[in-house]
Amino acid sequence: MSKKQINYWLCQFGGWLLYAMAMLFFANVFRNNMSDLLWKRLFLFIFLGIFYTHLLRFFIHKFQLMPPLHGKKWFSFFVLILLICVANSLTISTLIQYLGWYRKEFNGTIATRFVFTLFDSSPIIFVWSSIYYIWHYVEDARKTEVDKIKLESLVKELELKTIKSHINPHFIFNALNSIRALVDENPERARTAITELSNILRSSMNTDKAETTSLEKELNIVQDYLALEHIRFEDRLKVEYDIDEDTLDLPIPPMMLQTLIENTIKHAISKQKEGGVVKIISKFADDYHEIIIQNTGKISDDFNTEGFGISSTKNRLALLFGNKASFELKDTQKNMVEAIIKLPINEHKENKTVSQETTKNIETRLKVLPNHS
Repeated sequence: MSKKQINYWLCQFGGWLLYAMAMLFFANVFRNNMSDLLWKRLFLFIFLGIFYTHLLRFFIHKFQLMPPLHGKKWFSFFVLILLICVANSLTISTLIQYLGWYRKEFNGTIATRFVFTLFDSSPIIFVWSSIYYIWHYVEDARKTEVDKIKLESLVKELELKTIKSHINPHFIFNALNSIRALVDENPERARTAITELSNILRSSMNTDKAETTSLEKELNIVQDYLALEHIRFEDRLKVEYDIDEDTLDLPIPPMMLQTLIENTIKHAISKQKEGGVVKIISKFADDYHEIIIQNTGKISDDFNTEGFGISSTKNRLALLFGNKASFELKDTQKNMVEAIIKLPINEHKENKTVSQETTKNIETRLKVLPNHS
């Protein structure tokens, strides 16, 4: 039994025990009545209270009525509470009648007892529901705050590691040497390469502190990075894109795609004599935004699947989207490695459209880079 379940049962039994003690106190002070009949009825009331409130909790989880509730779920929640109150009152009134646990001077029908018990026992179930929901609202708020702090810490770590990887001498020297070779041979391309290097360094140092960025912005940085790497690898690096234009404004964690592409270049393309292909796919798959990064090669036995690039991707997806997002790295039968990211699509996606200017700019960029491949 988990710690959370243990705490639930401690609160469940503790709360009902406290209620029983309060009833005994009032019975003793105001009625001076501690008869066997009182103990029997109180035991029955507490036992059924624990049973039906636990049943209420079961149905809350089964029908996904956990907070926060929106729209029709509030109606479903109140209907569920009402049904539990009716079932509890009907059970109590029937058992009291059947067992004869009532004072003879107040003998009545089951229907009469049911109505009286419904108004007598329902408030405590409503109080239990309120406490249960308030607890979960507070717990959810606390968890959200903790997740936010974790995410901020992870993003800060990613920023520092990304800056370090981009500003390390090896990367700078490779890029500058590539640009130097182009100065006389292709001055126009050299100027473009300087701009691309500047864009990458600027994006590394000024990483947006927002939790997400648009796929379009992320692709811009990736294209600058791949264009620079193409100068170094030449024909060994081939880049392909298959981007659904409607996905360009969808949110993704900043620098996530960039980090995975760097892993691909470092662990796959650079280690193969003949180089290979890097393909970036962005599309809709059912109710998900699916991003696929393909590269030539296979996952080696010594590849660290818990390295920073992979682990940071998994952690950020978990913190931002919970179990609604997924990440998978696998070999395919065509000597390719696939990194597959599935992100939940915003329910208001249909209300968003990509501007013609944005679409035109991306189309232009997608056409330019393959010409260098």
